[in-house]
Amino acid sequence: MTRIALFQSTSGIDPAANGRALTKAIEQAAAGGAEMLFTPEMSGLLDRDSTRAAKVLKTENEDPVLAACREAAARHHVWLHLGSLAVLDGGKVANRGFVIDREGVIRATYDKLHLFDVDLPTGESWRESNVYSAGKGVVLVNGTPIGKLGLTICYDLRFPGLFARLAESDADVIAVPAAFTVPTGKAHWHVLLRARAIEAGLFVVAAAQVGHHEDGRNTFGHSLVVDPWGEILLDMEEQNGVGFADIDLKRISDVRSRIPALSHRRAIPDAVSV
Repeated sequence: MTRIALFQSTSGIDPAANGRALTKAIEQAAAGGAEMLFTPEMSGLLDRDSTRAAKVLKTENEDPVLAACREAAARHHVWLHLGSLAVLDGGKVANRGFVIDREGVIRATYDKLHLFDVDLPTGESWRESNVYSAGKGVVLVNGTPIGKLGLTICYDLRFPGLFARLAESDADVIAVPAAFTVPTGKAHWHVLLRARAIEAGLFVVAAAQVGHHEDGRNTFGHSLVVDPWGEILLDMEEQNGVGFADIDLKRISDVRSRIPALSHRRAIPDAVSV
């Protein structure tokens, strides 16, 4: 049994303030006996005003939030999945997640594959592709305290093929850091996360943003840990702070022995129009 922690936050437009909240969460996670902490998407800066955000964005090597989190992970001897940061990368911005070990070393990075471009019935409009560059690779991290960790970010949740690819690569846990809007969160967050866990036969860990943010947006919260049977081990609802869950990786083989869907999966031929 391995204890993990999730940080549910209301990140704002000041990277320094967000960095302080993250380092405090790392300390709390370690004090609570967690071997690994998971944080939401855009943990270092959440600002839909691209002009204002551009004034504080840094490259990965210069990002002060990343540096502070690496130092805190080493100081408290805890692994960290920094759900994502906005970092300068070439001519655009990368929505990039980081897996950091207990020595503060970056073990892996992942850039969000699928970008959220949509006009919602509420009047909200999102165009991530105007600012962000899409990732190009699927990432599985070996040797974490919870086994093989597959990486995704937020909107990736709606693409089951990515989760299938990670499951076929023997992932034990898939992380889904997010900043889901309230309307889509209410409609789809729980059902999609449970479905992805059931389909893949593994654990899903989803640390989320919550509440009303400085840039005017509202996020759904409900950071979840879901087991391979689809049972919810942790739901943080709308509370800020650090929550804990215990993961038993033996649960994966137990569930897959009852429903061996992964071993039954076949290549799907092209559809024939008749």
